Amino acid sequence: MHYRMTIKVLGLLLMVFSLSMLPSVLVSFYYQDGIHNAFILGFLLTLVAGFISWMPVRHYQGELRTRDGFVITVLFWVVLGLAGSIPIHLAPAATVTYTDSFFESFSALTTTGATVVVGLDSLPKSLLFYRQQLQWMGGMGIIVLAVAVLP
Repeated sequence: MHYRMTIKVLGLLLMVFSLSMLPSVLVSFYYQDGIHNAFILGFLLTLVAGFISWMPVRHYQGELRTRDGFVITVLFWVVLGLAGSIPIHLAPAATVTYTDSFFESFSALTTTGATVVVGLDSLPKSLLFYRQQLQWMGGMGIIVLAVAVLP
């Protein structure tokens, strides 16, 4: 098992995923809903976590085996669920616990569509946009997984 290569890939994926929070900042500015700071802080925390993971192993070269791919996939789902829940938890309009925000993020990334937020229609538009963006990314991930596994 190549732990350093797994951490390298995970760090890179976290840094790329952090960019997905930036469109919600623009939506927040457009609708002036005042929760842009939650997305900016989520972006920075996710980017820094990915960078800290990637930096020590950035020069490591190795071959990934099938087992490494399975580990990366599982870690990626869990870590993205955690990282995606940061803006939901920090948004003052969404009064949910961190467990509930993790559930929201994870259910969006797995495209189950389940929610624990009461009064979903009254949430700021940038937070609703972010939830839908997570669901879209999860749906695209399932399509990619199906195309990769089915053949």
